Amino acid sequence: MKFAYNILYVEDVSKTVQFYRSAFHFDLKFQYEQGDYAELESGYTTLAFSSFELIRSLGKTPHRANAQNPTFELIFVTDSLEEDLQRAKQAGAKEIQGIEKMPWGQSIAYVEDINGFLIELCTPMMA
Repeated sequence: MKFAYNILYVEDVSKTVQFYRSAFHFDLKFQYEQGDYAELESGYTTLAFSSFELIRSLGKTPHRANAQNPTFELIFVTDSLEEDLQRAKQAGAKEIQGIEKMPWGQSIAYVEDINGFLIELCTPMMA
């Protein structure tokens, strides 16, 4: 078994895809012609988005993300943390926490995406 993808529920899939492509340089993998579902190549795991409307039509009641009260976070590993943090902010991400060196040697920063999801940007773990 392997972890293949996750789906984030958002108001506007196209706007969200545009943000993630601009902020993090992820490539488009698939976009449903109706515009309410899309997938991005993000390394090992596919990052997918579904509209609230689509998931509600399947009988679910999704909640909006809240970076101040998260139930999870997305984590993107980078060798160019400062540069990637700046690009994410230029694309519309809100900085939650600037770059901080952790006791285990990793550096991290936090941003909030345009939908309220908490994203950690970090350097690779040291072996």
